[in-house]
Amino acid sequence: MKSRFKFFEKTQGSVKDDVLSGLTVALALVPEAVAFAFVAGISPVIGLYGAFMMGLVTAIFGGRPGMISGATGALAVVMVHLIREGNAMGPEGAMMGLQFLFATLILTGIFQAAAGFFKMGKFVHMIPSSVMMGFVNGLAIVIFTSQLGMFKSEGEWLTGTPLHTMLVLVALTMAIMWALPKLTRKLPGALTAILVVSAVVLFGDVDTQTVKSFIVAGGGEGIKAGLPSFNIPMISLSWETLSFITPYALILAAIGLIESLMTLNLIDELTETHGRGNRECLAQGAANIINGFFGGMGGCAMIGQSIINIKSGGRGRLSGIVAALALLCFILFTSTYIEMIPIAALVGVMFMVVIGTFAWNTFKILNQVPLADFLVILMVTVMTVIFDLAIAVISGVIVASLVFSWENALRIRARKHTDEHGVKHYEIYGPLFFGSAGLFSSKFDVANDPDEVIIDFKESKIMDQSAIEVINKVAERYQQNDKTIHLRHLSSDCVKLIKKADKICDVNVLEDPDYFVAINNYKEAVARANA
Repeated sequence: MKSRFKFFEKTQGSVKDDVLSGLTVALALVPEAVAFAFVAGISPVIGLYGAFMMGLVTAIFGGRPGMISGATGALAVVMVHLIREGNAMGPEGAMMGLQFLFATLILTGIFQAAAGFFKMGKFVHMIPSSVMMGFVNGLAIVIFTSQLGMFKSEGEWLTGTPLHTMLVLVALTMAIMWALPKLTRKLPGALTAILVVSAVVLFGDVDTQTVKSFIVAGGGEGIKAGLPSFNIPMISLSWETLSFITPYALILAAIGLIESLMTLNLIDELTETHGRGNRECLAQGAANIINGFFGGMGGCAMIGQSIINIKSGGRGRLSGIVAALALLCFILFTSTYIEMIPIAALVGVMFMVVIGTFAWNTFKILNQVPLADFLVILMVTVMTVIFDLAIAVISGVIVASLVFSWENALRIRARKHTDEHGVKHYEIYGPLFFGSAGLFSSKFDVANDPDEVIIDFKESKIMDQSAIEVINKVAERYQQNDKTIHLRHLSSDCVKLIKKADKICDVNVLEDPDYFVAINNYKEAVARANA
């Protein structure tokens, strides 16, 4: 497949590229995980644990090498309500919401693993290109707007010198990332930019917001902590508990899988390779189950960090493993140094991700695609920004499917002629399904047709049960008017479902297609198709 994205190098990657890109991703994961933990109302360390466990498990066992998973904002928004309601259900001051979160993550993981086991990951390939384009555009806008919060201090927008300093450092980071690849391919642009800007701030004694000040401003103390430990969520196993966490688990599982599979699809396009959706579902599920037992926030695939990884040359599983292990090292050993990194450097990296994520060719194809496709792109983009990814994608698929059904419903047509024997022929063209059934029925002039009529389906496709039913109704109308009707070139499985088929169907085994519509014995159909 040919990628629409020209921002990315089509390289095979190497161990060096994977290691360096993994380190870059780990640095970018810190403020994201911390910020999403604040959104959910939990400790930053829980967000970092979640990013580490999600990243490590999916990097090793996932279906898409080079894709990065961690704590995400889409899930954090849902977790806010879960934790708030969980706190209200427990004793006052017990803060049971966190325990309910861990239990919900375990159930979420079970649902996601079940989706992979039953091979539901393949359905991502049914998402139309217009929905995919709206998705990446919406995500680019969401990533951009999420970074604007970094231009605040203690809830107030930066002004004056602090704002100017922040803007200059962000611009410097972006300039390095843009210019360095033109000079040499041996150094990763994002990691080099972070190190250079950090050195400028540290040795130049520049007063600007750092990772440490960002965490403190959010109510945290730092990112230093020990290893995550095994704990069973301390909640009662009752019907009340299950009825409370199950809806949240289903929502989290759906959002997580949609975002992960959509990101997988995007990375496939960027790298011109193919990931394995069902395996990714299993890995995402396993990672969330582990998060539930080891006190992590959980999460799913992260489009921003995944694109940083791909842009930095990360192609293999090693890049994700290095990112996860480096993040753990930050937590255990090097928190002091990581907390010195200026937020401006990380914001600059994410702004370059926005530039690389947005499908700029959207503006070029405005006059080249059908109006309906453009409206789907616009709708998915807007809904991704206003609501969330799951609602946007599901809505986009529904609208695109309805448009497809409507357009195909209008393609059913009948060519009519009467032969030398006075027999009227209806030659049907186009797909016959629920959308075109009404139009198909209107093609026949039962009252004025001769006593013998032939309806030929050689150039038509019988798609569903609605098609079978409308054929039955048309046949009954002719029979009620004492007219003989012949239905030709129906597949044998369709004939079985036509009432009184032995009297009104002419089956030609050599020419009839096999549509396998509403066949009771599926195995028989598959065997017949393979014969």
